[in-house]
Amino acid sequence: MTDEQKTPVSNGEPKPWERETLNKVLFASLNEQRRTRRWGIFFKLLFFVYLLTLLFIYLPEDLSGGSISLGKHTALVELSGVIADDSNASADHIITGLRAAFKDRNTAGIILRINSPGGSPVQAGYINDEIVRLRAKYPTVPLYAVITDICASGGYYVAAAADKIYADKASIVGSIGVLMDGFGFVGTMEKLGVERRLLAAGDHKGFLDPFSPVKQGDVAHVEGMLKDIHRQFIATVKKGRGTRLKESDTLYSGLVWTGEQGVEMGLVDALGSSSYVARDVIGAEDIVDFTPRANYLDRFAERIGLALGKSVLSSTSAWTGLK
Repeated sequence: MTDEQKTPVSNGEPKPWERETLNKVLFASLNEQRRTRRWGIFFKLLFFVYLLTLLFIYLPEDLSGGSISLGKHTALVELSGVIADDSNASADHIITGLRAAFKDRNTAGIILRINSPGGSPVQAGYINDEIVRLRAKYPTVPLYAVITDICASGGYYVAAAADKIYADKASIVGSIGVLMDGFGFVGTMEKLGVERRLLAAGDHKGFLDPFSPVKQGDVAHVEGMLKDIHRQFIATVKKGRGTRLKESDTLYSGLVWTGEQGVEMGLVDALGSSSYVARDVIGAEDIVDFTPRANYLDRFAERIGLALGKSVLSSTSAWTGLK
């Protein structure tokens, strides 16, 4: 065998094993860089979440309904929407704001701004009772109800506890009454040939069932309850408004009036907005909102949860599609 046959000729290109080794080194380096980058992003994100958590834990109280005002101010609590246990106008929600407003040492006066068509007499009663208690506990801090668009039924039940009530001339005020409504489908069922089978233990357990004929005894019972609640409503309004009310046959009939008419009837003390009451009545033009808001950390966590949920669903859908 000659020397030319023993020694391969080199043309400057790497040998197969060298190329394979080089590829492995390069890919290992790239993978390490990617891994380092991912961990870097992860730790940066973790640090960001940590800072956000600290921020929301030690956030000034004014962002969640408290006060950081250094001087005297007017405290504001919003009662907006239907008054119900599961709404932003629930008794727990409104009372929390009112307690914080009264407790703040820089509160010169409180505005309860109302825009509500009414709702639960129980929830409205809770708020009314708490306003009476807080006014007695903090006698030097006045509370004024300011009506915007509407203050009817349960909304006025709450407003009656205030020192004074202000409204716009076009506000809707009143509806001092109680109602219970529903539907009856007996005629419809007869036309369709549908038979109602109601089984109950107790003579009146299925009273006012919309698929059964009305029983006058049941109607009389419910009307008695409504009259009793109406009586409580009237007594609460009279207790809060006193001699300012101009008694009439329609005052407690459930009718509503404009703010201007409300002044004439004694349902409203004067016309005025929140800024007017703060500036000219309370004498503290700066308004600080004490209405309880959703916690910002809770909102952030909720949004993160939704985003993660969507991401998981998206990934699952994509994975299922590839299968």
